[in-house]
Amino acid sequence: MNEKNRQNIILKELQNFRDKDFTFSSGHILGSMCTQPHPIAKKAYMNFLETNLGDPELFPGTKEIETKLISFISRLLNAPKTATGLIGSGGTESNITAIWLAKNLSKKREIIIPKSAHFSFQKIASMMDIKLIPVSLNQDYIINISNIRKKINHNTAAVVGVAGSTELGTIDPIPELSEICKDEDVFLHIDAAFGGFVIPFLKELGYKIPDFDFNLKGVSSISIDFHKMGYSAIPIGALIIRNERCLDEISVKTPYISRKKQTGVLATRSGGPVAAAYAVSEYLGMEGYKDLVKRCMNTTEYTVKKINDLGLDLILKPTMNVLGIKLKNSSKVVKKLTELGWKINDMDRLSAIRIVLMPHVTKKIIDDFMPNLEKACKEIGEL
Repeated sequence: MNEKNRQNIILKELQNFRDKDFTFSSGHILGSMCTQPHPIAKKAYMNFLETNLGDPELFPGTKEIETKLISFISRLLNAPKTATGLIGSGGTESNITAIWLAKNLSKKREIIIPKSAHFSFQKIASMMDIKLIPVSLNQDYIINISNIRKKINHNTAAVVGVAGSTELGTIDPIPELSEICKDEDVFLHIDAAFGGFVIPFLKELGYKIPDFDFNLKGVSSISIDFHKMGYSAIPIGALIIRNERCLDEISVKTPYISRKKQTGVLATRSGGPVAAAYAVSEYLGMEGYKDLVKRCMNTTEYTVKKINDLGLDLILKPTMNVLGIKLKNSSKVVKKLTELGWKINDMDRLSAIRIVLMPHVTKKIIDDFMPNLEKACKEIGEL
């Protein structure tokens, strides 16, 4: 068999596997916080497949792109001149790096988290021998701020706030957390993996949203993902840190590559996602992202009305483009919707399902989905 035929057979086999997947382009993925990348991201990604940012002097042009991308995200988050950034695979890696940094700076082993914190903090606790101190949520599903000072003690390495929770898109009272952590001299990490590309533009669009970024003096670091509302290709996220000097705490010597020291969790890092994210940020710019958020919020408001028209209730009024629909048998509804060709996220802890109105979700898609949701709910006895 010649080489061309072998390649065709392998590619056909791969396509058969791919055909089994749900796709963002179909519009039938309604529960994910990722989306179909912008077309320019795909083109840029493919051109940088062989680049490795772990050995930057071999790829100085790609390294320059990374520097520009960090500068873009630093401006978005109002980072000071002393700040720096690390590009990684996404929110989990950014959260790991932030807590690693906080632990090494403080030599302490407890972190205070809201009960809405991402599951990556469970991994962090196991990896770093850290004790998690969970704090209850109030009726708005945000951290109960009155309990924070009571929880801080001589062994607190960091406090975590969430700006766009994974379940409901809620935003913790970051200004209050900032004041407390500034007073107590405690590292404050903000997990804005989802909300980082939403909140700044919601504020510009006139929504009443609390501050969450480096304008708050107590904020030490922020994680933000490009492959969520940044509209770019998987996987890429960033961690922005207020003070570049802190990085010495998590830097190691690297005697056999082009850089003598390296910071971060990963060594080898593809330049493809970085080039893709830079291409999208340059193409859209701040105005383009604002328009994107506006469109997603319009679709969100449209979906809320459709859900109410069905006679279903939301857990709470959405803060951003994330909806939680109350259901007694959420897992059964999710299973039925999958059979009908729709992928929704089950939130059994909250007895609800989650819909995320990402850029690939249009009002037309919502119109197509609603009869399926109604059918599933009636069959399960929710309506």
